[in-house]
Amino acid sequence: MIVTLTVNPSLDRTVELPGTLVRGAVQRAAAISQDPGGKGVNVSRALTASGVESIAVLPGADNDPVMAGLRSAGVSYANLPIAAALRSNITLTEPDGTTTKINVPGPPLDASEQEALISLLLNTCAASDGGAPASWLVLAGSLPPGASPDLYALVSHAVRRHFGSTAPRIAIDSSGPPLLGALMHDATPDLLKPNAEELAEVTGIGSEEELEADPVLAVVAARSLIARGVGAVLATLGPKGALLITAEGAWQATRPPVEARSTVGAGDSSLAGYLLANVSGAPPAGCLRQAVAHGAAAASLPGTTIPTLAQTDPSAVTVTEIAVPADVSGTEFTRAAPTKEED
Repeated sequence: MIVTLTVNPSLDRTVELPGTLVRGAVQRAAAISQDPGGKGVNVSRALTASGVESIAVLPGADNDPVMAGLRSAGVSYANLPIAAALRSNITLTEPDGTTTKINVPGPPLDASEQEALISLLLNTCAASDGGAPASWLVLAGSLPPGASPDLYALVSHAVRRHFGSTAPRIAIDSSGPPLLGALMHDATPDLLKPNAEELAEVTGIGSEEELEADPVLAVVAARSLIARGVGAVLATLGPKGALLITAEGAWQATRPPVEARSTVGAGDSSLAGYLLANVSGAPPAGCLRQAVAHGAAAASLPGTTIPTLAQTDPSAVTVTEIAVPADVSGTEFTRAAPTKEED
């Protein structure tokens, strides 16, 4: 069982344009869709679509359209009822895959609601798998107004304090202050999933463009997080694929380009692919391979459509181990040729 927490969920409305977006003009839509969203919700949707049991924990009234969307998609959830309606985000996609996203803040959560949400999360983790704690807990997405930037760190401490040695492993996927706050109070996660921009932001090493252009520099940045206690870093590098870095090694995964229809949710699908492979017992290289396969499949689908496992193609992904010396202060890294054992 994998539990996700989405503190700032949304109803994601996607408008597909038949041509290039023209500012100030009237344009007709080629198609429109809406799905329950928010990063944690997307991870639960992707896991459920691929046959892995997952529960999404989130605030929102029982009759909110987000809950209706989850029920329609067959995704299990535990919600904390609140008075305000959840936010609705707008995504515009163009035929070449260019995506314009407009996100709104979402309803605020006061201190008592945040405490109640954490209690609901603990109960949900404990109730999974016949009473055993969940295997993974995903803390993902932005925070609503009123939430402390270190909320994910506080949640991590609460979970580990409550469950002790049986606590679920914790994965975090966020950006900005929530990402920086997640690493406060020595609350390092078992898995951190930044993109190149977020990896540069949280480490202060390089820029988004530099890390995407130089995977070796991205490994150096990720290794600085491992040194701080993060268990593993799954760094997505856009068209350059992704990296997985642990204390034991580093791997790079690439695949031929796909025809992108929408990049919204591709990173969430990548995280879901990693977790799906992990709970199936795959080694690190296999987890990375499935992460890239899931992300590519999501990018090839319209709007926030979530791929199933059958829609992914792990065989198209090439995984290469990167030999990393103990001293990462230098940049003399060598890449070994892909081998079957990496699967």
